Amino acid sequence: MAIATQASSVIDALNAANSSLAKKTAGAAGDTQDRFLKLLVTQMKNQDPLNPMDNAQVTSQMAQLSTVSGIDRLNSTLQALSDSMAASQTMTAASMIGRGVLVPGATMSLANGQALGGIELALPADSVTVKITDAAGALVRTLHLGAQQAGILPLAWDGLTDTGASAADGVYRFTAEAVLAGSRSTATTLAFGMVNAVTPGAKGATLDVGRLGGFALSEVKQVM
Repeated sequence: MAIATQASSVIDALNAANSSLAKKTAGAAGDTQDRFLKLLVTQMKNQDPLNPMDNAQVTSQMAQLSTVSGIDRLNSTLQALSDSMAASQTMTAASMIGRGVLVPGATMSLANGQALGGIELALPADSVTVKITDAAGALVRTLHLGAQQAGILPLAWDGLTDTGASAADGVYRFTAEAVLAGSRSTATTLAFGMVNAVTPGAKGATLDVGRLGGFALSEVKQVM
């Protein structure tokens, strides 16, 4: 219920802003037309009776007015479309509050014997190896994941070290190495976090993923 209320508030705020922008744009277009017509009428009133404006001049100026009006309408339509897309993106992002996501990153938070992360493989791999290190850079655990398909690979660590001992709770770093036909292939590490809030912006919605920071909706690789 809290998520729905927050999402509704975000959309109401965006709608209010869009309405205000539309009124300003329409007002600007109307002012341009009024000034253009007043100038044309003034020219016609003050023209030399012995050398009046010819039809070509009047037609040319009217065509310019039509072009300006058309551009104003096109700009208004594009702005409305952009605002609508931004509102839709924000609504989608708001529905992710409280959900776990995988985003670009190379850290794992270990708590109560559980840590989550992920790997993005550009190509299939014959073998994937993950190395987990502590804050001092010391190797804690090596995970051999075997052959994997291309795509997003969720990763879970039980908190055990290579010696079988339980690692202390905290933040650990990890790297991934993928091998295909004897050569390394691209393996991108992904961090796991919970979406705490969504902030609308000129460039789209930004997700607040706790200690991991802010991410654009396009940076979310998987919703858990």
